[in-house]
Amino acid sequence: MSLTLPEVLAAIRPVDPALFPVAKAHLDNLTKPRGSLGRLEELAERLFAIRGGQAPVVDPARIYVCAGDHGVAAEGVSLFPQAVTRQMVENFLADGAGINVLANTAGVDLRVVDAGCLGEPFAAHPRFAGSRVASGTANLAMGPAMSRETCLDALLLGVSLAGEAAADGVKALGTGDMGIANTTPSTALFCAYLGLVPEQITGPGTGLDAAGVRNKAAVIGRALKLHGAVVASGDPVAILAALGGLEIACLAGLVLGAAVYRLPIAVDGFISTAAFTAARAIAPAVTDYAFLSHASAEPGYMAIVDAMGQKPLLDLGFRLGEGTGAALALFLMRASANVYNTMATFAAAGVSTAS
Repeated sequence: MSLTLPEVLAAIRPVDPALFPVAKAHLDNLTKPRGSLGRLEELAERLFAIRGGQAPVVDPARIYVCAGDHGVAAEGVSLFPQAVTRQMVENFLADGAGINVLANTAGVDLRVVDAGCLGEPFAAHPRFAGSRVASGTANLAMGPAMSRETCLDALLLGVSLAGEAAADGVKALGTGDMGIANTTPSTALFCAYLGLVPEQITGPGTGLDAAGVRNKAAVIGRALKLHGAVVASGDPVAILAALGGLEIACLAGLVLGAAVYRLPIAVDGFISTAAFTAARAIAPAVTDYAFLSHASAEPGYMAIVDAMGQKPLLDLGFRLGEGTGAALALFLMRASANVYNTMATFAAAGVSTAS
């Protein structure tokens, strides 16, 4: 069933905080010192709460890698040509990318979404999900990246993907992205939503040198000035339309959809966190369902998560995107669920408790 944005927002509810001490009491009765599994126990408590007090379940899990092209690439903000977006989509379909390896290793289903690539539509493939919203965005430094209507279409595409996953019996989601130049709109969104400045958080992306980073920050600064009235309005959808990307909006919708269908979602790195930030601005309760998977190696990332009061699960120096960090985070989420569900209690194991 296709939902409107007001229907999506009406369906999103925070998790019940009363469920956390229930989960903690169970974890404290397992054969280990209290709290000794650290953040795995925190994960288990939140998974229990997301499930409404039922045993945590993560499998089967699915990552959606959403792809799109960006008009701002014309500003020289990436070392790679836009053609790489399409080439990498083909690589995902051929099972040849980093996310394919890690999703296969973690036992996670992988789907690819052409949210807004340039060029002709791709040939049909069983790994494809959803349908293209538009062929790329406009240059956000020259005007809005997309119309509000197009942005809403991309958001609702993401919601529909979460609904499709829920209908397929999927119990947890992960986000992934592909889009040459997409660290630029992501950085602009962080600045707009969180009150940060480009010079503080702009990074090299695909490997820009210092001069390239300065140019990129300047482009973002121009865009923020151009769309200053939109940013000042505080309208989160208008901000996303002016400064975002089709794949970013689709991923933001996926986060919203995860909350609608009460599914935990592992949020990948820099780009996916921008999508989460947009979703959080639209519906703050999505924070209860989202797990930031890893600390992106982009230099400004920790300032970004600090501004949101978030703490990523892993810090492995990743800066690839694609959902690679989400694949590993889903494995950790599976481990936490298994601890909760299968570890023996003191009484069952005949082990003495602490005095």
